[in-house]
Amino acid sequence: MAELRWRSVLYLRLIGARIRSQLQYRLSFSLDLLGAFLISFIDFLAVVVIFAHLPRLAGWTLAEVAFFYGTSSVSFALTDLAVGHLDLLPAMIKTGNFDLIMVRPAGSLFQVLSSDVQMRRLGRAAQGLVVLIYALALLDITWTVPKATMLVVMIVAGVGIYAGVWVIAMTVTFWTVEVREMANAFTYGGSFLASYPINIFGLWFRRLLAFVIPMAFVSYFPGLYVLGRSDPLGTPGVLRFLTPLVALALLLLAGNVWRFGVRHYRSTGS
Repeated sequence: MAELRWRSVLYLRLIGARIRSQLQYRLSFSLDLLGAFLISFIDFLAVVVIFAHLPRLAGWTLAEVAFFYGTSSVSFALTDLAVGHLDLLPAMIKTGNFDLIMVRPAGSLFQVLSSDVQMRRLGRAAQGLVVLIYALALLDITWTVPKATMLVVMIVAGVGIYAGVWVIAMTVTFWTVEVREMANAFTYGGSFLASYPINIFGLWFRRLLAFVIPMAFVSYFPGLYVLGRSDPLGTPGVLRFLTPLVALALLLLAGNVWRFGVRHYRSTGS
């Protein structure tokens, strides 16, 4: 427990220092934040364009798709804020900077995650929140305490799922540094896929999203419970409540995969 407390305090201090350094240039920070907010709307405009020609998409209304989009976007943006700089791992290995991490007493993953934070990514989180509020204003949801709790839990657990996938994808860097594009297919590509109900995809793709790269647990399955919708695919109702367990399992797997990769890491100077 003392170790966890020490790491939490150290992480907050390191991240706090990086946030303060970015806030030294407030105009630049504000423009970056606004730019991330506005650019992110392009993705949602694609959804709006689709519904300009279709009243429903595979049985889903614009408000329902906006709900999936909003929840998954908020989760992904918060994940990008916390672990997105893992994309710099290939450069750290190429330049030998990862060797410095290996000789320090703190864990390697902890050091990489605390090495940077880009606050402009909050702009994307704000955009996702705006879309989510828009969707909730249009939807006729009979709110209960379990449904409100599920809405919060699915966003938090979604961060865990995205983070687990991100760590696992970037761990391949320990064997080949030319991995960023492949990793982005799972991280940024996964975020895009999680923004839509999975029944719009083909059978093999649905199985991939549900059981291999579990993006369906980010917004689709828990979203069915919040929306009070039955699953057009006829999946078991218990899947709606498994998102926290999937997130926990994926994070544990990611930690083990990372440690395995570190054990097989060879310095660029060796």
